[in-house]
Amino acid sequence: MATSSTDVKTPKPRKLIMLIVVVALGLVATAAAAYSYLGDRPGQAEAPALPVNPIFVALEPFTVNLQPNGRSRFLHVGLTLKVADAASQGQVTQYLPEVRSRILTVLSNREADSLLIPEQKAQLISELLAALKQPFAPNLAPAKMSSVMFTTFILQ
Repeated sequence: MATSSTDVKTPKPRKLIMLIVVVALGLVATAAAAYSYLGDRPGQAEAPALPVNPIFVALEPFTVNLQPNGRSRFLHVGLTLKVADAASQGQVTQYLPEVRSRILTVLSNREADSLLIPEQKAQLISELLAALKQPFAPNLAPAKMSSVMFTTFILQ
């Protein structure tokens, strides 16, 4: 039996099915990759950030005479600074005389009556933090400090 030249070979059904499956798998893989790389997807919560171990710098206690208001009073206070990273911790340690000087300046400019209620102590903390967030030297980035905490507070 002779075949004519007009017969067209049709692909076998098995090869056609395999080709369709491979193309479909490629499309699914591409869609999955695009979905994962898009980032923010509405309705999906982000994974919570891992907590960072805090870095504390404890300072020697301070004793200062307060501004006179009829009688002699003094303040004895212990402070601990909370810094963001090891570089800030190193900066506070390196510039410790400057740190202590700034703290003493802020503390000694207070009157005893201005430290009696918690709101006034909170105001003192914010003033200390503002003074310590200033750069310690020209062309030096300020230390990343998040809080100042009292560890001792005696007013006499």
